[in-house]
Amino acid sequence: MLSSNPNKVSLTALPPLALYIHFPWCEKKCPYCDFNSHQIKEGMNKAGFDEARYIKALIADLETELPNIWGRQVHSIFIGGGTPSLLSAEGMDQLLCAIRARVNLEPDAEITMEANPGSVEAEKLAGFAKAGINRVSLGIQSFQDEQLKALGRIHNGAEAKRAIEIAMQHFKSVNLDLMYGLPKQSLEAAKADVEMALSFKTPHLSFYNLTLEPNTYFANFPPQLPSDDEVDAIFEQNVDLLLKAGYKRYEVSAYAQKNQECKHNLNYWRFGDYIGIGAGAHGKVSYPDRITRQVRERHPDAYMQAMESKGNALIESKVIEPKDLPFEFMLNTLRLTDGVATNTFSERTGLPLSVISQSLAQACDKKLLDENPSQLKATPLGMRYLNNLQELFLD
Repeated sequence: MLSSNPNKVSLTALPPLALYIHFPWCEKKCPYCDFNSHQIKEGMNKAGFDEARYIKALIADLETELPNIWGRQVHSIFIGGGTPSLLSAEGMDQLLCAIRARVNLEPDAEITMEANPGSVEAEKLAGFAKAGINRVSLGIQSFQDEQLKALGRIHNGAEAKRAIEIAMQHFKSVNLDLMYGLPKQSLEAAKADVEMALSFKTPHLSFYNLTLEPNTYFANFPPQLPSDDEVDAIFEQNVDLLLKAGYKRYEVSAYAQKNQECKHNLNYWRFGDYIGIGAGAHGKVSYPDRITRQVRERHPDAYMQAMESKGNALIESKVIEPKDLPFEFMLNTLRLTDGVATNTFSERTGLPLSVISQSLAQACDKKLLDENPSQLKATPLGMRYLNNLQELFLD
């Protein structure tokens, strides 16, 4: 039974489980990127990184997590970065074979790999598909050469289009990442990018606003970005284009054709569990009486050395305090345009709904939260001011 004690977690069932794998290298660090990515070293070898050593570390890292997930099935895998498409097809096959041998992977699990259009080759993508990758997410960002150059991307518009065509030949699901609010971007240029993306009819699109993140080149040397009003106009225009083309906005930045949502990311947003392996990877694993988070060594060299010398690369492993769970839950679930069923709160946090009753009332009074008692769902106003809504659930 669910405990009525707001200071004690009691889960009646464990949530779905996913696996995230971080690949920390890229050919060139983009000036806006705040992800854990490291430019490959020229002259080290053809790849610029030690693939065999890193894969060995990943497999050993996964093995450290096995006692925490005995008997649980893994429903999806996401290989992010960095630029995972820098891996060889043979290396990818070795990694996925090792994973299948160690975890109970759902037979039709969604297995996603991020790819840079500048590192896409037809033969290599065919090899990835043969290894078991069935979904690819392409970092297009824009189709316009001037914008791509301003963003520090290594590909041009023609290469972006070619990469999409190749990917669609080999994978049943392809996502395109697009950015808006780019340096000096006009309403017309933003529209052209979305219309070009729609012409390929990929089942999924991600649509992100360029933001200046701390500790990035753009934060120190900011480009000339459109005004807030101009960015809002671009957003409204392009969302309208996506909706008219048959894409549903199911999360703040995600749009999909019917039944083509990203299963892995939905698991995050529904406060599911995930193992995180690789340099800088984060994980969340639930137990009947607690929910934990883990963080790995961030730098790839430190990560591999830790796995080799200690057999473990954790730099943090902690139990999430019950008082912090409501905010963590709402931080994720309120990003979904349909929200989640109200009983999901107790199912995923192990806490009674009464612990957030005051915050729920405030959110409804401010017209930020839908008043339907069976659903935790932001109103259109709540989606527009999502940070304000989420902050109501802070301790």
